[in-house]
Amino acid sequence: MELTGAEILIRCLQEEGVDCVFGYPGGAVLFIYDALFKQDKVKHVLVRHEQGAAHAADGYSRASNKTGVCLVTSGPGVTNAVTGIATAYMDSIPMVIISGQVPTHAIGQDAFQEVDAVGITRPCVKHNILVKDVRDLALAMKKAFHIARSGRPGPVLVDVPKDVTAASCKFEYPDSISMRSYNPVLKGHPGQIKKAAQLLLDAKRPMIYTGGGVILSDAAAELAGLVKVLGFPCTSTLMGLGGFPGTDAHFLGMLGMHGTFEANMAMQHCDVLLAVGARFDDRVIGNPRHFGEVQRKIVHIDIDPSSISKRVKVDVPIVGNVREVIDDLVKLLQASREKPDAKALKAWWAQIELWKGKDCLRYDRASKIIKPQFVVEKLYEVTKGDAIVTSDVGQHQMWVAQFYKFDKPRRWINSGGLGTMGFGLPAAMGAQFANPKASVTCVTGEASFQMCLQELSTCKQYRLPIKIVCLNNRYMGMVRQWQQFFHGNRYSESYMDALPDFSKLVDSYGHVGMRIENPADVEPALKEAFKRRDELVFLDFITDQSENVFPMVPGGKGISEMILAEEL
Repeated sequence: MELTGAEILIRCLQEEGVDCVFGYPGGAVLFIYDALFKQDKVKHVLVRHEQGAAHAADGYSRASNKTGVCLVTSGPGVTNAVTGIATAYMDSIPMVIISGQVPTHAIGQDAFQEVDAVGITRPCVKHNILVKDVRDLALAMKKAFHIARSGRPGPVLVDVPKDVTAASCKFEYPDSISMRSYNPVLKGHPGQIKKAAQLLLDAKRPMIYTGGGVILSDAAAELAGLVKVLGFPCTSTLMGLGGFPGTDAHFLGMLGMHGTFEANMAMQHCDVLLAVGARFDDRVIGNPRHFGEVQRKIVHIDIDPSSISKRVKVDVPIVGNVREVIDDLVKLLQASREKPDAKALKAWWAQIELWKGKDCLRYDRASKIIKPQFVVEKLYEVTKGDAIVTSDVGQHQMWVAQFYKFDKPRRWINSGGLGTMGFGLPAAMGAQFANPKASVTCVTGEASFQMCLQELSTCKQYRLPIKIVCLNNRYMGMVRQWQQFFHGNRYSESYMDALPDFSKLVDSYGHVGMRIENPADVEPALKEAFKRRDELVFLDFITDQSENVFPMVPGGKGISEMILAEEL
């Protein structure tokens, strides 16, 4: 039996086990929407902006370990989604974007709502495909899902002209796919793993540095086993939080530009560094030249060979899936008669404890103005650390990373690489669809929230009980902080004037709004919000405008050249 291209596309989604698609209709995808209407296996979520569709699919993927899917029309539909696509690309999130396109005969003719979707998205996707023949559609979809979730994951765009969705052919979906030019390495080289094991056993000042690759490869259990075997200190990037329990005694907190003093100092002064699914980016190690001033041996495990020795030269590169490589490494260490130098390790931990004595995250707990750190700490207590937390980008994002202790993977969902304001709410929608019974919280700022606040309408339509915690300081907080430190207190366009009454705004969408101005009311407000299990609640916390995120590594400085609160 022959099916139309639109019907084939929906059948492909069904074959891939897709249960949820985030999208917004338009002329070029009407046949696809008609095919969606005629079936009930794939749920469609109507967002209010295509950027929201991409972020929601992204959040769905991060919270579920499934491939997120979004559907947008041609022209402005796909260009509106580009920010969300780039966000997923920077953080290596598996996602398939289906975009409508003008009919094949009109491509290149400046037709109504035509853009070169393949050309526009090429720099920010793992792969993209323009399907010109309905007979190629099923194979294109199979390739898209395979490429998106294998190797180093990423978004894949499939651009489908309208006439292709209307044409018909026999439907055959491949059981598997083999691509000669694309064969990611999964198993690490045994010789390299053996070298890594020996370096770790010989280390006097070891450090384990983990990133988002631990989350993406579901290697949290294996990482915990490795740390248990070795007894080494462990740190994490922003994207890796939850890959190792935040409450574990071996965890030194996040490292990097706003990392803890002890994590950054241990990272800088270790003699053997094991990097796991991380890429030594600029927000983590600061100036590479400064980082290289201390001689250390580096073992780097990553599935993407292009990430190894990209910014920092490593001694033992291991290309492979993080979970499989760590598993092999742990088995080798367990079988070895050698053990780490207990005396040297004890001395190293003693040094780390001295660094911890700085208490680098302290703040004024007696303040009569709400401190944002206090709100995050109370959020952690009220949720017992068990919520899925999304965030937008800025100071609030860093405070969550510092003060909310994530013990499990896929509970911390934020835009790390691209730093996308507006990500938080639609990502929370995706996370809630992926985990209907979970407590989902979006921590945001008044500036970020206004970028995608129209998705409050989506939340109302689908009755999503998200709790939104707004740390409202009436500034673009991180911009203001940099202007204070490096631009002579000239707050150029960073003040958020003419803000709405968020409580009334949220109420107008049919949700519950609360405004909190006193520290004593913080905990009761949070408890009240989470009692309302079936309602979206927006908590507008009026916080200290002058509060900054510490520690802070200024741009161009080294990882250990931190500004601490007491130094100002």
